[in-house]
Amino acid sequence: MKRKNLQVQLKMTALSWIKEQAMTTGSREKKHRNHTPVFKSESMRNVFKTVRKVAPADAPVVIFGETGVGKELVARAIYAASDCNYGPFKAFNCSVPNENLIESELFGHEIGAFTGAIRIRKGLFEQAQGGTLFLDEIGEMSQPLQSKLLRVLQEKEFTRVGGNVVLKTDARILAATNKDLYSGVKHGWFRKDLFFRLNVVKIIVPPLRERREDIPPLID
Repeated sequence: MKRKNLQVQLKMTALSWIKEQAMTTGSREKKHRNHTPVFKSESMRNVFKTVRKVAPADAPVVIFGETGVGKELVARAIYAASDCNYGPFKAFNCSVPNENLIESELFGHEIGAFTGAIRIRKGLFEQAQGGTLFLDEIGEMSQPLQSKLLRVLQEKEFTRVGGNVVLKTDARILAATNKDLYSGVKHGWFRKDLFFRLNVVKIIVPPLRERREDIPPLID
């Protein structure tokens, strides 16, 4: 219970930082001024230093860390401080077991694309125009879908399921995983070309057990 309470307090601290970034207006200097969370550990300070550095760019970022360390919170912090926040932040968990569902959610579908497709559906790449698409658990994505994601990263275009019209997207892509993608590339379950397209910037979020100095301020 005590550990759970600490995790909740940690999330509240990060969310507070995100809200500060989102409310900051005016020039880029003001927008990216130094909002430092209460974290005492050097590792978490470095995480948020990296967030501030990479936020203004539109480069892809991969966030590594164990389950429950707050990878999505880091992604939202990047979005809040970025120039890609005039559009929405959309998040999707790639560990969904149904590959067809993932494809429909990401790329959308046309009428009649499959049984039950009675209307056009815009996928997350369309919905995230002008904003950010966060792909959680990217290491769970199948190879066929990895190939389609690679095309989006390379060409900034895609087609809906069952369609033939090429659509454009300017959504920034952030990804996260609790898996070793380097090992995935080595053993063939994660595409090497996709890895290098995604892993332009790497952020590692350490677990709380490795930064115990963050516990006292969270309790206070």
